[in-house]
Amino acid sequence: MKPQELRTVFMGTPDFATSTLEGLIEAGVNLVGVYTQPDRPKGRGKKLSPPPVKVVAEQQGIPVFQPQKLRAPEAVASLRKLQPDLVVVVAYGQILPQSVLDIPRFGCINVHASLLPKYRGAAPINQAIVDGETETGITTMLMDAGLDTGDMLVKKSLAIGPDETAGQLHDRLALLGRETMAETLQQVLDSSLSPQKQNDEESTYAPMMKKEDGLIDWSLPASAVHNRVRGLEPWPGAFTHLDGQVLKIARTTLAQGNGEPGTVLKADDNGVVVACGEGAIRIGALQLPGKKMTAAADFLRGHKLPEGTRLG
Repeated sequence: MKPQELRTVFMGTPDFATSTLEGLIEAGVNLVGVYTQPDRPKGRGKKLSPPPVKVVAEQQGIPVFQPQKLRAPEAVASLRKLQPDLVVVVAYGQILPQSVLDIPRFGCINVHASLLPKYRGAAPINQAIVDGETETGITTMLMDAGLDTGDMLVKKSLAIGPDETAGQLHDRLALLGRETMAETLQQVLDSSLSPQKQNDEESTYAPMMKKEDGLIDWSLPASAVHNRVRGLEPWPGAFTHLDGQVLKIARTTLAQGNGEPGTVLKADDNGVVVACGEGAIRIGALQLPGKKMTAAADFLRGHKLPEGTRLG
């Protein structure tokens, strides 16, 4: 089967999804529609902004659909009219009902940012780093009615750097997602897909992160504190408290030192060293309410953090 003969619908919303969409465009499939979330208010002016996927689709002249609820009968009917052979889903943000899963003859293929069955759910990139994983990857799968429980198709892995943040890993996985879907697409065209069942006993779950997940527990070992900070960077961000104010922290590394957990051991242009339950971390950037995130050297010019200062 030739790519241009494959009637394809793409469903996705954020930046992460645009790489895979661009890959499908480059592959030459017949993209008959792109489904994405409705425009949302953004910024201080709360001006309606289109999702990144919509921007790419409109630039390419692909019809865009933005139903509030994909499971609504009229939305399902609209999709059925497009007669897709394949639906590709990347971080769409809505659950696909069985009525949608049944439409394309080659099924609905999801591009998921983990090595399934580990880290099913909404925040696999964040959770893998928070848990201290040294490897992750992309899995394409045939979607079913469960949460990331469908049969696996193609897996590709990559190493996680010791100081890599969720934001940095996000960008690398977005590119790997495009590559993994390209290989999966070729198997669809060649009729060579080989679906593999997931072992549910090996599954773990990665729920959506909340702001309160960013609160640092200084009694934990330095490695766990460091993993939480980088796993929640850039969003929702890690934080502690300084003199009753929320103090956001970022760009941490492991450091030498011991002391009462949450105590500043050293603060200079190289960063702020804080004791943890075991060992210490060096904070490279800090932010107080109403201010911008700034490098430690700049922060310390306006806010002294003498040795012995308690954070928590």
